[in-house]
Amino acid sequence: QVQLVESGGGLVQAGGSLRLACTASGNIVSMVAMGWWRQTPGKKRELVADAPTTGTTTYADFVKGRFTISRDNAKNTVALQMNSLKPEDTAVYYCYVRVRVPTRSELEGSWGQGTQVTVSS
Repeated sequence: QVQLVESGGGLVQAGGSLRLACTASGNIVSMVAMGWWRQTPGKKRELVADAPTTGTTTYADFVKGRFTISRDNAKNTVALQMNSLKPEDTAVYYCYVRVRVPTRSELEGSWGQGTQVTVSS
């Protein structure tokens, strides 16, 4: 069972920056991946960036060159540095992790509560 705590959302002007952070806690055997998704009203939740422990970090096309995902493996923390923000980046951003727990052989996925990012023009 995993709990996620997100922070860093807020209001910023277009062209500005925000840094989101997410910390996972609980009985985690190992972290498989940490990433960020976002959702706006009336739209499906979409992947922003994903950082697997083993493998290639991926970014959505609409954030490439502007956002950077990073992890602190010792603290089970993932951050999303968002630069050159655009009004269309306005959304609720959700942390998502895939972990191994001692009670299951299958991976467990967990979502954060979401943090609002608003970019004004």
